[in-house]
Amino acid sequence: MRSKKKVRKRFIIEGLITLLIALSPVMFYSYKYMPNDTESLDFILFTVKANEFADARTAMWFYLIKLIPLMLLIIWFVTNKQWWYHAILIPISMFSFQLYSQIFERTAEVDENEVFYVIAVTMVVVPIVYFIRLKLVDKHVHGIDLDAMDTELQILKEKEELRKEREKLEERQKTLSKKV
Repeated sequence: MRSKKKVRKRFIIEGLITLLIALSPVMFYSYKYMPNDTESLDFILFTVKANEFADARTAMWFYLIKLIPLMLLIIWFVTNKQWWYHAILIPISMFSFQLYSQIFERTAEVDENEVFYVIAVTMVVVPIVYFIRLKLVDKHVHGIDLDAMDTELQILKEKEELRKEREKLEERQKTLSKKV
C-alpha cells in the first residue's frame, strides 16, 4: 500500500516537471500577447510594473528571458544524477542575481554588476566540482579506490595481529610441553 502512494506521488511530481518543460516555450513567448505601452500588467497573483523599462511588456520580456532558463536549470539541477551537477549552480546563480537585481533594485543598468556575485559563487563551486572529478578519475581511470585501500590495510593489520597471537600461543605450547 505504501509503495502505491510513493509511485503516485512520483508520477504526479514527474508529470508536473514534464508539463513545466513542455510549456516553457509558450511561457517564454507569452510576452508577445501582452498589450503595448502600458505602465503595469495586472495578473491574478501579481502585478508587473514597467520599473526602468519602456513599458510593462518590455519588463515582462526581460523577466521571462531570465525566469524560464532559471526554471529549466533548477529542474536540471534537481533531477541530475551526474557527478558534475554542482556546476549547474553557476548559471543558476547568474540568472538569479540578474533577475533579483532588476526586480528589487529597480536600476536602469541591466546585467551590469551581477558578474561579481557569480564570480564568488564560481569560486566555491569550481573547487568542489574539481575535487569530485579528481576522486572519480582516481577511482575509475587510475583504479585507485581509497576505501578499498583502507579496508585492505585494515585486513593486513588484523592478519598481522593474528600472526603475532599465534606465535605467542605456539611459544606457550612449547614451554608447556617442555614442563610436562
